Amino acid sequence: MQAIRNILVVMTPNQPEGLALKRAKLIAGVTHSRLHLLVCDKRGEYAQFLADAAESLQNDGYDVTTQQAWFETFHDTIIQVQQAENCGLVIKQHFPENPLKRALLTPDDWKLLRYCPCPVLIAKTNQPWTGGTVLAAVDVGNSSAEHRALHASLISNAHEVASIAKGTLHVFTAHPTPMLSAADPTFQLRETIEARYREQCHMFVKEFEIDEQYMHIKEGPADILIPNMARELDAVVTVIGTVARTGLSGALIGNTAEAVLDAVETDVLVLKPHDVMMHLETQLQR
Repeated sequence: MQAIRNILVVMTPNQPEGLALKRAKLIAGVTHSRLHLLVCDKRGEYAQFLADAAESLQNDGYDVTTQQAWFETFHDTIIQVQQAENCGLVIKQHFPENPLKRALLTPDDWKLLRYCPCPVLIAKTNQPWTGGTVLAAVDVGNSSAEHRALHASLISNAHEVASIAKGTLHVFTAHPTPMLSAADPTFQLRETIEARYREQCHMFVKEFEIDEQYMHIKEGPADILIPNMARELDAVVTVIGTVARTGLSGALIGNTAEAVLDAVETDVLVLKPHDVMMHLETQLQR
């Protein structure tokens, strides 16, 4: 987070709350990043809106550039500009989708999380970050190389967000419920599942130098437990990872990050493993 030099801020001229810009100012105030303000629209003319926003920010000491653009779709526009401006973070305000539209079409925010090759911060609330709790959700039970790399990125970025917010970092992991049909007897008894996860969590907190009192473990589905834990801790930001599942498997199963995005009542920072981000960038360059 501290290494970010350019932040892409998705502006929404017709919405009263500039939550994305509010978070961008907080982060840029610490990282001294340039703010690139983007309006995604091919019809309206928002040059004056952007000029006014830029002037106000520049008067406050921020480095600002602006752009109005439109490519094939909303998320394509954001990603194309993110690539062109070499932005290391995209910040966008969340707007609830119409339930009927959601049933028929993949929400724009979900597409952005799937395809954007850099971290995405979705601003959902007006709650101040200062002094608040930052919740990092990890899958401690998954020890694949991809997830280990993702864990390192998650904890590192969550620490930096907590530092920016002058807050406290908590870490949460969910372990599965017992399955009598599981081939591995370890997953048939609640006691053995919990014991295994607690051992893995003990190793996790040692590896990432986390105070054990800030490590939380619960049994059940992560997409339900993460929002519950965020409410319990009164978190201001939830940091989650995604391996950016796309295609048919993504449509049928869905990513935990996408389900959490809709349910959690905090801002959400979504990260991907480095190799996934590199793969997405390669795809974009073709």
